[in-house]
Amino acid sequence: MDTSRAVNILVVDDDRETRDLLGEVLGEEEYHVVTSGSGEEALEIGKQECFDVIISDMRLGPKLNGLDVLRAYKTIQPGSEVILITAFGSMESAIEAVKAGAFDYLSKPFKIDEVLLKVKQALENGRLIRENRSLKQQLESQVQLSSLVGRSPRMLELYKKIAMVSDSRSTVLIYGESGTGKELVAKAIHHNGPRANQLFFAVNCGALTETLLESELFGHVRGSFTGAIGNKRGIFEEASGGTVFLDEVSEMSPALQVKVLRVMEEQEIRRIGSNPVIKVDVRIIASSNRKLGELVEQGTFREDLYYRLRVIEIELPSLRERAEDIPLLVEHFLNKFGQERGQNHSISQGALSVLLSYPWPGNVRELENAIESAVALNRSGVIMPEDLPPKVRAESPDGDQRADLYANLPSLDELEKRYLTHVLKVTGENKARTAEILGISRRTLYRMAERFRLPI
Repeated sequence: MDTSRAVNILVVDDDRETRDLLGEVLGEEEYHVVTSGSGEEALEIGKQECFDVIISDMRLGPKLNGLDVLRAYKTIQPGSEVILITAFGSMESAIEAVKAGAFDYLSKPFKIDEVLLKVKQALENGRLIRENRSLKQQLESQVQLSSLVGRSPRMLELYKKIAMVSDSRSTVLIYGESGTGKELVAKAIHHNGPRANQLFFAVNCGALTETLLESELFGHVRGSFTGAIGNKRGIFEEASGGTVFLDEVSEMSPALQVKVLRVMEEQEIRRIGSNPVIKVDVRIIASSNRKLGELVEQGTFREDLYYRLRVIEIELPSLRERAEDIPLLVEHFLNKFGQERGQNHSISQGALSVLLSYPWPGNVRELENAIESAVALNRSGVIMPEDLPPKVRAESPDGDQRADLYANLPSLDELEKRYLTHVLKVTGENKARTAEILGISRRTLYRMAERFRLPI
C-alpha cells in the first residue's frame, strides 16, 4: 500500500450509529474518514474530494441507493474501490454489484475485523490495478435466476464467483452433491456472460446410453446405426456460439471422453457416420458429484480431459452446510407453489424446526419437493409438521413429537412480522404512517424490517 499520503475513506450510510461506528474504527487505523448520510450528499462530496475506498450501504433512501453511488464513483473517480454492505443480500444484487465494479460485497451483520480486512485488500488492489477493472459491464440477464436463493457467506461467495467467471471463455467445472443446484449455477454463468443471447443446452451424461449420448452431442447421418432414420444435428452443432452443460460428466465413457476432448482442443466435430469436419464455437461447463481427480487415479477418467475441464472450479455447498438459508428457501418455495395454485401459505415454527433439524441428503431439490408436497396436502394455509413428508419428520431429533400443540404455536417474532407486514399493506407502505401506528420511530421501523428481511 502507498503510505506516502493519507488514505481517504468515505462511509455512506443513512444510519448514524453505523456511520459513527465505522468512522471511529477506521479512524483508529489512521485513515482519514469522511461520512455521509445519503447518496445525494455522497455524490456532492465526491465532487470536492477524492477517495481511495468508499464503503456504502446498499439501501440508502428514496432517491439514490448503494448501486447508484457505486456507478457514480466509477465514473467520477474510476480509481476508487467500492465496498457495498447490505442486510438484503441476493444473487441478483451480488452479481450486479460486482459487475458494476464493486470490489466486494458484504452482508449485515458484519464483523469489524472483516470490514478492516476488506479495506486493506481494496487498497492493495487499487495500488496494483487502478485502471481497466474487468467487472464493469451491466448485468444483462435474459432469464430470471431467482432460483438460486441464499444469504449465507457460502452463497454470497458463490454469487461473486459466478459474476467473475461469467465474462470468461474458460471452461468451468462445478462440483456438488446431487440437488445442490449445479445446473442453476451453469445457467447463471451463461446468462450473465457474453453468450447470454445464444443457446444453452444441458445434457445428463449419466442418463443416456453411450450411443444415444454420442448421437445427442455430435449428431448422426441416416443409416449410421440402427434407428438412425434421418440426419440429425448434435447439441455441439446446435449450440455453436452458446454454451453446453455436461451434467455428471464423470459418467461419460472413455471413448466418448476422447471425442469431447477433441471438441475442446479443436472446436470441431464429426457427426456419427460422417467424415466432413464441422467447426463449432461452444463454451463447455461441466459438473460432477464425484471428484474427477480421484477417478483419474483410478483410471476411469482421462487425465488430459480432466485438466481441460478444471480451468475454473466451483464447489457448491450442501444444504446442511448452509442451514441458515433454509428459512429463506422455504419462503421462496412457498411463494412459488402458492402462486401456481393461487394460494398463500406460511409455515409454523414447529414445521420450520423440523426442517432445520433434518440433514437433507437430497439438498435443495429434496427441500423443494418437501415444500411442494406440504403445500399440496395443506388446507389451512399454515404448514404444520404433520404436512411434511414422513421421512423428514421421522429423521428429526424429536420425530413427530414436534407436531404437538405447543410446537405449532407461532413465535413472537413470527407474530411481529405478520403484524408489521399487515400494517405496511394497509398504509400502502407509507413508512411514516406505519411507524406512527406501531408507536415506534422510523429508525426502529427500518431495523425491524431488516430483522425480518422485509424490503421497505
